[in-house]
Amino acid sequence: MQWHKCLALGVVMALACSVSARAEEEKPTKFTIGDGKIALTAPAGWKKVMPRSNIVEAEFSVPPVEGDETGGRLTAMGAGGDVEANIARWAGQFAGPAGGAVKPQIDKLTVDGSEVQIVSLVGTYKDSPAGPFAGGKTINRENYQMLGAICQTKAGNYFLKLYGPKKTIAASEKDFRSLVESLQVSK
Repeated sequence: MQWHKCLALGVVMALACSVSARAEEEKPTKFTIGDGKIALTAPAGWKKVMPRSNIVEAEFSVPPVEGDETGGRLTAMGAGGDVEANIARWAGQFAGPAGGAVKPQIDKLTVDGSEVQIVSLVGTYKDSPAGPFAGGKTINRENYQMLGAICQTKAGNYFLKLYGPKKTIAASEKDFRSLVESLQVSK
């Protein structure tokens, strides 16, 4: 009969480990970019993944909301270029009704002494799976949204870009803003 007690204890321990692992995944994730100069905190439930591109310093997958087949993708990286040129490039990745231009909505704020511009775009996303500068095939993804943040820090410009199906991204807007507001720049 002793083996029953061991089996029961083993089941309890396995369940405890499973619950602990899930709780660990549900905690906010602190991460850095820019050689550790930029610290951010991703919301609970966003899963850190291996970046698909070597220019991306950190990447997270955002779970889809009910009704969406795919979730969102957040990328974080440093890059050059002026703010307006980058916003124009992002806007160029979207098409509105009948293929027309999409006007970005821009919100400006200051976080930890850094100017930040949050950009929202909605429409058909011209996805370039090989990367925006690699050329190659473009896939049109209808009813998509992008939330981007250009963080102008004393350590350089850093870009946060969350995109995916509109319903999922709209549901993640508060979490994205929380991520942006967690920005800390090393002194």
